[in-house]
This record gives sequence, structure tokens and C-alpha cells, in this order.
Amino acid sequence: MGSKTIESETDPLADEIVESKPVDKVSKELANIRKRRNSDSGRRFPSALEDWTLLAGLGYGALYAMLLFGMSSGIFGESTSLDHWASDTVLDAGDQCEEILDTPWIHAYPDNDVERLKVSGKNLAEGIVVLNWTVDAKEEDNQPEEFTDEVNRKSVAIDYSEWNTGTYELVITIDIYEMGTDMDNKTNEDRVNNTERLSENIEFEIITSESALSFLPFVESEVKREAQVIDDGARKCWSVTDLGNWGFVLMGAELGGGRETAMLTGGAAGIPAWWMAFVSLSLSVISLFLAYPVMYKLYHQDTDDMLSRTHIKKVVVDVLRGAERRLHITIDWDLYKIEVRDLSIDIMIPYSNTEGTFSDTADVRSEILKEILEEFALFRVFKPVQLTVRSIGENQAIDFETGVGVGSGMVEDDEAEDQDYTSFFRDLHMLSKVEDEVRESVKGFFRSKNDLNLQMATVTSEDSIIFVRVAYKPSQRFAYLRFKDSNSDIEKDLRKYISRENPDLVGTQELIVKGRNLVSTLADRSGAGRVETLATKGSEDSRVAAVAKQDGLGGRVLQTKLFGDILSTVEYTANEKREMINKWGFWGLIVFVWIPFMASGVLVGAMLGLLSRMKFMRVLWATFAGGAAASLTWAYTAEGIVTVMHKYKLEAAIPIAIIAFIGMAFLHMRSTKIRRQAELFEDTLLDSFHADIRDKYGNQ
Repeated sequence: MGSKTIESETDPLADEIVESKPVDKVSKELANIRKRRNSDSGRRFPSALEDWTLLAGLGYGALYAMLLFGMSSGIFGESTSLDHWASDTVLDAGDQCEEILDTPWIHAYPDNDVERLKVSGKNLAEGIVVLNWTVDAKEEDNQPEEFTDEVNRKSVAIDYSEWNTGTYELVITIDIYEMGTDMDNKTNEDRVNNTERLSENIEFEIITSESALSFLPFVESEVKREAQVIDDGARKCWSVTDLGNWGFVLMGAELGGGRETAMLTGGAAGIPAWWMAFVSLSLSVISLFLAYPVMYKLYHQDTDDMLSRTHIKKVVVDVLRGAERRLHITIDWDLYKIEVRDLSIDIMIPYSNTEGTFSDTADVRSEILKEILEEFALFRVFKPVQLTVRSIGENQAIDFETGVGVGSGMVEDDEAEDQDYTSFFRDLHMLSKVEDEVRESVKGFFRSKNDLNLQMATVTSEDSIIFVRVAYKPSQRFAYLRFKDSNSDIEKDLRKYISRENPDLVGTQELIVKGRNLVSTLADRSGAGRVETLATKGSEDSRVAAVAKQDGLGGRVLQTKLFGDILSTVEYTANEKREMINKWGFWGLIVFVWIPFMASGVLVGAMLGLLSRMKFMRVLWATFAGGAAASLTWAYTAEGIVTVMHKYKLEAAIPIAIIAFIGMAFLHMRSTKIRRQAELFEDTLLDSFHADIRDKYGNQ
């Protein structure tokens, strides 16, 4: 009866679902796309443009890492020729730095964040280093209590937090003695190779001021003390080792606090602008060339391979036709609903049980959702799928937990034949014996499985079938992570075990085995890559949106809860701003990545370009240009920004601005996520679905 009903309703359903397009044309297009998808899976790795981009990112990342490790470890020596050469080109806007070559020299600069003068010797020979420093105040009343010291190391940090304001002269001397020298009785002859004393005179000024924002209640009004070097002349060239060490510092600062934090940190320490730009730009290139090709391979679809709404509806109908035959259910196609939205795909399926139905609503939902997601994974449709399945009609009263009504029609025939109850009572004992034997086999199977605990077993038998339903729990700790056997594997093994233990049943009665893992979720049973749920009280339907599973390590990482929530929110924002993104295109993407605080970097820009369906190379060049512009802008203005901050006493504005932008970003992400969830789980179609069922079948 169910098959006749389906055939009679094929024409009106087809007209609705394929939107007046010929079914054979849509099926042919799907077959061609399926063929291309299956052939693409066998493609060799370095073949497409994104593959070569990924390899370029890996290669440059390896070279960059080796360069920094080589520089910081001293393999390339202490030469300053690299900075000296760069400072004489367009890479450095200032004067050419003073090259130190391989001669010893003294590096001193104020670190106003910790109120220290940091002094260190460079290119020193091997031996015992003795560093002396003396401070002489220009004004006699300002002479500090601790004005001289001697340390047996090549670096020292001089605390000036207690000094008065005014001008000071710092005299630094470094002597290097032979190893093993008696330092209590040292003489000039004990110096290494009769080297002369190394000395440096630095004049600096200490000033104090209050923050310009001290009038605010949440800003500390403490007096800040700063040291400024007076007429230091041309800066000393930085050695290769120091540049390498600062390369790691700048990378850590940018990864932890953003490009702005890294540039301000380097600018305060006097790092050359060209080196800060190189480090920041290299980090952008590596992250872009590694992450964007992975995202592109997972999300991008060629225009010919993209499924239209008509294609998606046809794929779902084909899956439902097959599931209808396999699960022995009858779908009411008059009440069937599907809506393909920009945000999700909503499917409403009303069905009735038949004599051959052996699955309850939860199993039917899981099986259908699994097949739909498998098809969507093949066609690379990664929209959330909301599937609502509801049993209707007289046969919905079948109890699949106890087996009552399984395998038999619930509706009596109009002309009932006379029943011979003699045969019924004669067979009753035999059926009961069969059930007991099968039940013992079920218990024996689970006793042989040390990692499974049987929770419930129901055995129902009739003349033609034996229906076995079990519920079990894995006995392992953290079973949801460690237990790998699927429910179908357990059902298959149990069916084999029962058949082997009861060989007389094979061939005489059909054995139906249904199992359920009580710790499994809908995501486990359906094979979904990611699941979103809506927690509502008093709702008849469990609001779940499942996304097809993506292949590979990159797909699994991007479908974790953290990255899944981020990407889904970014995608929702891109859909909201699609007109703006499409309007400005290439140049708009450059500006979006370039302007500070407007975007989170090249990866966000790459995702936006990908979602707006820009070509791979256009997105790559746009995000690269925007990232390069941002790196250069911050690198060559960092020192000036620091100077302005100090001049106008706005140091407190930096942490306040950072906190404000972090708070604004958090609130924006939260509000966007709430709006997306409300739109994703809207009840319009669901309410209409239940209303149609009530109109046709009444309150069930």
C-alpha cells in the first residue's frame, strides 16, 4: 500500500521539488557532479594552485625558522654588516647606523617600562668580564645614593626609579681578564691579549609626569619617571645575533597580542623598522600560505560543482526514497517539507510504520540523517541540516522497546478470517522456548564482551521473524572518546553469534537485531562532523542542526567546537555583509586587512574572500597586500607612536584601548552568535509542519 501511495504522488512532488525542471536533467547533472567528485579524490597532491601555495608556505616557513635559529644561536657570528647595509637603503628612513664591525662595543638604552638603564657589552673576547658604571649628576643636589657599582658580567640593569629629575652622565667601562686571574690582585697585565679598557659616556635626562588620562576614576594617577638619551647621534648597528633573538620576541608578541603589540614593543626597544617589518610580514605570509590553502580545499567549490536549491532537494528526495524502501516505512509526501535557506537546510518528514518496520523514530531519524550527510559530504554541502522526523497514523503505537506490534499490522482487515486457536496454543510453547534460547544467546554474547555492559534485552518471536532489541553501555572510562565500535558492528556481531548458537533457526525464521549505545549521541549515530543544539524546555522536538563530516586532519580541526563556532559566526557575518563584500571586492578586502583594529589579520580576510567566492589568487594577493601594508605601516610608525605617547603622557591609553577593543570584539561575537542561533532554529516551518499534521490526522 505504501509503494502505491508513493507512486501516485510522484508527479506533484517532483513538480514542487525540482521547480519545474525535468527530473532526468537534474539527475544527469547530479551524476556528472558525483563523477567529478569521485575522480577528484584520486588526484595527486601537488597538482592544483592551492597545493603549490601550501608547499611554498611550508618551504618559506622552514627557511624562516632556520634563519632565526641560525642568527640567534650565533652561527652567523656577531656581524653588524646586515643592519649597516639595510640602514643605507630605502628600507630604513633614518640615518645610516654606525657599524661596529667585529670590535667590542657597549650598548645602552633606557627601558622606561621597568625604570632601568640596560647596559651590555658586545663582541667581547673570551675571559672574565668586569663592568663598572658611574653616574654623575649635572646638578649637585641630584647625586643619587647609589652612583657606582662593579659587576663580574657583561650586562647590568641600573635602577633609576629613586633618582631625582635632571640631567646625568653615565660612564661605563669594561675590562676583560684572562681566565684564572686572581681578581683580588688583578693588574693591567692580566687583561686578555693586553686589550685596552672599553669605555662609553652617555648623557641622559630624567623627567617625571602624570598621565593625561589621570582624571579618569579607573586610571592610576601615579607619577611616571622616564629617561631619555640626549643627542645620542647615529644609532649603533644591531648584530645578527641580537636581530635573531628579537625576531623570536616579536613573533611571540604578535601571536599573543597582535601586530600592534609587537610593533610597539620593538619600537620601544629601538629595533630597526626594516627588521620589525620583515618579521611581521614573514609571520603573515607563513600563516596565510599555510592556512588559506587548507580552508580553500575544504570549502571552495567550482561553479559547475555547486548544488543549487533544486539539486539539494533532489538529493534529499533520492535519499528518502531509498530509506523508505530499506527501513520499510511510508512517507506522507503531501506533508513532507524542505526549505533550503542561506543558513541551513530544514527537512520535515512525516511517516507511518508498516508490517516490515523494525526501527523507532530515533533510529529512523539517525539513519536518514546519516545518509543525507554522507551525500552532502560527497557534494561538499556543509550547511547545517535540521531534520525533524515524526511517526503518524495508526501504526505509530508500535512499541519498539518491548516488541509489541513489531512485524504485524495494527489495523485489522475488514473481513477477518476465522482463527484456529488450537494451532495458536500449540505454537505458543515453541515460540516461548525460542525466545528463551535467543535471550540466553544474547546474554552469552555480552558476557564474552568485556568492554560492553548489557542494559536491556527484548526478544519477540513470531512464525516468520525473531526480533531482538538490546541496549548497552561501554564499560570503558571516557567511552565516548575511546570506544570505537559502531552500533552496526555490534548488531552484526550479535546476529552472527545468535545464528551460530541457534543453528536450527537459520533458514526458518528471519532474525532482526537492533541495538542502541546508550552513551552515543545523534552526532555519533549519524556520523555528523559537527552538531549544534538548542536547549529549550517543553519542546516536543530536539532542535539539532548537523553538518556533514569533512575529510582529513584539517577538516577535523576546523569542525571542532572552537573553530566550528568561529567559522560559522564568520560565515554568518559574511552572509549578512555579502552585498558590501561583493561591492568593494578586491580593494575592499585589502583595506579590510590593512586598517588596524578593523580585522583580526590575514586569515579573517582570507575567509571573507573565500565566502564571497573571489578567485583563489585574488584573495591571496588581496590579503597579502593588506597584511604587508599593515606590517609596514606599524613597523615604520611604531617608534613615532611611542615617542608621541611619551610626549603627551598617554601611556595609560594603550592598555585601556586594548581592553576596550577586546571587550567590543567579545560582545560583537556573542551578539552575532545569538542572532545566528535564533535565525537557525526559527520555528516558522516547524510550526507549519505540526499544524499540517494536526489538520490531516488530528491530535496524535
